[in-house]
Amino acid sequence: MFLVLFDNNQTKADRRSLPFAVLAKVWGGGRISGMRKIQLVHTYQYIISIENLLGAWQEFLSGKRSRQDVQQFEMNLMSNIIALHNDLAAKQYKHSPYQAFNISDPKPRNIHKASVRDRLLHHALYRVLYPFFDKTFIADSYSCRINKGTHKALNRFRAFAYKVSRNNTKTAWVLKCDIKKFFASIDQAVLIEIINEYIPDQNIRWLIHQIISSFHSTEEGRGLPLGNLTSQLFVNLYLNKFDQFVKHRLKVRFYIRYADDFVIMSDERSWLESLTPLIKDYLAVRLRLALHPQKLFLKTLASGVDFLGWVHFPDHRVLRTSTKRRMMAKIKDHSTQETLQSYYGQLSHGNAFRFRQKFI
Repeated sequence: MFLVLFDNNQTKADRRSLPFAVLAKVWGGGRISGMRKIQLVHTYQYIISIENLLGAWQEFLSGKRSRQDVQQFEMNLMSNIIALHNDLAAKQYKHSPYQAFNISDPKPRNIHKASVRDRLLHHALYRVLYPFFDKTFIADSYSCRINKGTHKALNRFRAFAYKVSRNNTKTAWVLKCDIKKFFASIDQAVLIEIINEYIPDQNIRWLIHQIISSFHSTEEGRGLPLGNLTSQLFVNLYLNKFDQFVKHRLKVRFYIRYADDFVIMSDERSWLESLTPLIKDYLAVRLRLALHPQKLFLKTLASGVDFLGWVHFPDHRVLRTSTKRRMMAKIKDHSTQETLQSYYGQLSHGNAFRFRQKFI
């Protein structure tokens, strides 16, 4: 049985000796024999209900009341919600085109903004799907999740570093990877296949397909828009396949992922080197993704590991130089007390005392 290739008694050397063809069969299958995948129990009727749409509107409205397009929609709120409900009930709903614009935070990104009507629907779907799918994610996935985030990922990195280095008495090696053009590269057919494993309701599948297929990047059937709330959930669901592969097939203990950045720690350099081709092949074959060649490295923690805006060392971390420059530029443009307090809190998570003094 291929499903029991990795057991707790196997050494790392045993796992490295397994041929790639065998591993391909392992992750070619989906479900473990005899184990039922949990499935969403909510109905399409509940998602499109007036009650759920109104609840989604209250969540969507937070921080957006002053925006002109939101105010216009709210002027005829009930009639707009009822019209949306009726279109969904008759399955005549069509997603509107996106408004595209660019931002630089910290690197140039192309954002696609949907209409208020469509964003309301995204919230209505998200508030049902997120609690369900979040339970299927691994503990060490930290992006776009309630009670997770950057600070907890940084603290987890530090905790893992202490364990791997035996409290800084052994060399800790870190494999750091980044997925190339992640949002633009997502294969929509693969994403829908993953979603369908969990959702039996054909109408909910239809609705999700309407949202996913409303956008494409370089070609039809590829990419997700950065501006959609649903995209935050869908990318985590997409990479959850990879997370499960790393944790349960490769048996990696010290693994952290934040969006499309991830790190693996070990006291064995050779073992991490052996994982790299398996990771590359899994991403390419199963998820149609590629690692960024310029952002893949294997180095010791003592030499400094750049992860989530900080450079990490065995006993401390310092702010990345580019992050400092970006902070100073933003403070120069928007030197409000709220901005200063936000950055001051962020800097408290590392060794940045002198840099913090500039804000006082």
